[in-house]
Amino acid sequence: MKYVVVVPDGMADHPIAELEGLTPVEAANTPNMDYFAKGGVCGMATTFFEGLPYDSSIANMSILGYDPRIYFSGRSPLEAVNLGIELAEGDISLRLNLITEENGCIKDFTAGHISNEEGAKLIEALSEKFAVDGIEFYPGVSYRNILVMRHGKNPSTDFLAKQPHDIVGEKIGENMIYANSGKAYETANLLNKIMTESKHILSEHKVNSERVIAGKNPANMCWLWGAGKKPVMPKFVEKYKIEGSIVSAVDLLNGIGKVIGLKNLHVEGITGYLDTNYEGKVDAAVESLSEVDFTYIHLESTDEAGHEGNLKHKIQAIEDIDKRVLGRFIDKMDGEYRLLIMPDHPTPVEVKTHTNEAVPYAIFDSRKTGDKVDSYSEEKIRVNGSQKSMEAHLLMKKLIEGLDNP
Repeated sequence: MKYVVVVPDGMADHPIAELEGLTPVEAANTPNMDYFAKGGVCGMATTFFEGLPYDSSIANMSILGYDPRIYFSGRSPLEAVNLGIELAEGDISLRLNLITEENGCIKDFTAGHISNEEGAKLIEALSEKFAVDGIEFYPGVSYRNILVMRHGKNPSTDFLAKQPHDIVGEKIGENMIYANSGKAYETANLLNKIMTESKHILSEHKVNSERVIAGKNPANMCWLWGAGKKPVMPKFVEKYKIEGSIVSAVDLLNGIGKVIGLKNLHVEGITGYLDTNYEGKVDAAVESLSEVDFTYIHLESTDEAGHEGNLKHKIQAIEDIDKRVLGRFIDKMDGEYRLLIMPDHPTPVEVKTHTNEAVPYAIFDSRKTGDKVDSYSEEKIRVNGSQKSMEAHLLMKKLIEGLDNP
């Protein structure tokens, strides 16, 4: 038996008047999702928890079977792991977004999905200015980068740093990092200084001059958030007695994979956006099942479209995932398998950020018939699914051991 998890990040949504009260997944053409819902058993699951951020790190950790109330130590350290950045006791890591600032507000938290090559040049410029003893800058993927403060700087994580995708259009001056205690005051001040002064450095950089000429959003400021310390989690094989793989364009997911011992699958042309190599992800995941028994396919395009508030792009992403991921999987997969499909959280296009409602899931067993759910959607599964609502970290055991397991 093989086990597969497919996560269209942020796919769940709210009913939209423009769609005559349908959600994007209800409006989209999704014959393959419907196939898995009809043939599977369905229910609703919560992926966020009180007192923790509404963040993809929390949600995907949950889906992978790890209770984030026990294991979460911050988002950025998981991304740092994937970049090969070693964190020692007392170090902290932060996500560094390259953003577009305009008229004192965050205009675009992705800086127009800046390329890796452009982003690396801008990170180098920031490093030349701010990298003193104990402060290090690391380029990542597109707008997603890392800053590390080493323990010699005595950094604290007791501060509030807002997620840039939650405050698009808001005044930067009203959303700076806020120290929750005196011990974090120095850390917060330093990070705010880096963000504020980054505008002067990046605005004048050749990369941004060329982007403006080309009609693209400039990456003219950096934004720091997602702080945390070195993560400690048990290996997946220790918890579930099988080895596995993961494929994602996002450092966060690949970092989680490395921490829990999943094999990271490297695929050319994966971007985390609409232009990603969907087929390559499926091919790599299915191929990996000749060596391991579990694979996790993470798809970011639905979440990015939700954050943009772009309904057309979200429906396109959903239909691409249905046809180019799930359809291709059905064509390529041989033998017995169980498949879990679920978004990690809603990212409604009308609010442009993560919300904490339960999300629909379907567990399909190639050997069995399932519920009387006639299509995959938030409402159909909520009303007609046979499974009681549960916390998402409990689903992995049910996927592997069977739904009859308590």
